[in-house]
Amino acid sequence: MTPASAPFSLPRHLAVGILILVSAIFASNHIAARIAFDDGAGVLLGILCRAGASLLALSGIVLWRRQSLGLPMRLSAWQALLGLLIALQSFCLYSAVARIPVALALLINSLFPLLFALLTWALGGPRPSRRASLLMGLILAGLALVLDLPGLLGGGVSLSARWAAGVLLAFGSASFFACALWITEHRLASLAGPVRSLYTILIVFCAMLAAGMADVMPGGMRVPDGWAGWAALAALSLCYATGFCTLFILMPRLDMPRNAPVMNAEPVASLILGWLLLDQAFNGRQLLGGLIVLACIVILAYSRRR
Repeated sequence: MTPASAPFSLPRHLAVGILILVSAIFASNHIAARIAFDDGAGVLLGILCRAGASLLALSGIVLWRRQSLGLPMRLSAWQALLGLLIALQSFCLYSAVARIPVALALLINSLFPLLFALLTWALGGPRPSRRASLLMGLILAGLALVLDLPGLLGGGVSLSARWAAGVLLAFGSASFFACALWITEHRLASLAGPVRSLYTILIVFCAMLAAGMADVMPGGMRVPDGWAGWAALAALSLCYATGFCTLFILMPRLDMPRNAPVMNAEPVASLILGWLLLDQAFNGRQLLGGLIVLACIVILAYSRRR
């Protein structure tokens, strides 16, 4: 692409504002998902609705751009694996959201940059620098505060099986997403973004539909008990498709190598929305831990992009 034909970047204050708005939209998707689950909706149904809406929106964008959907045979297996990893990541994250506070699930999920760095190192990539290692240690310390481990060890907080399962599922979501990022960066970098995204969402949709039809997860396709659940399913579908398409369309103008860490505002937005709409609150120690985790992740992300 020549300099004359390359898309211009938006002013940074505008790009940052758009990314914060997109983060809030993605957070709203998870808040709506929790409302739907609390009203009896199944996790698989929620993911299916979200993937279906995104698939329709992305198909429209691809058709509008007249993008070729050719997929080289040498990349087909990696593309299929990417789609399955994102399907597993979606399942784990929505299952975590159904069990623990939304902000906590998203904060644990935001550990994926740390896991991605470690995975890259384990598979022959560069070793994390001393600074990155220090930040990773601080992230783990902050996460211990978020999970209120001092309270658990001191006996002041009881640990329920539902809470423990939610934390493990959120960590599984971060792990699957880190693996998906490695495949995207090291095996599918030559594949056009629209093609990769469309096939990935299509695989997620088909995987959730197949799992629901096979009754792999009892109650996974259960419909909501009332109108609130149906409205929440519509909201989560609309929010995710809107956020995804906004990011997809404007990404060439948002200077993502410089501004991508702003997307870590999603857990903050979910914390505010969870408090306002779901009455989900955290103590001061947990809030301090969340601040430490987010600050270190942003610094780590900026360091990788220099």
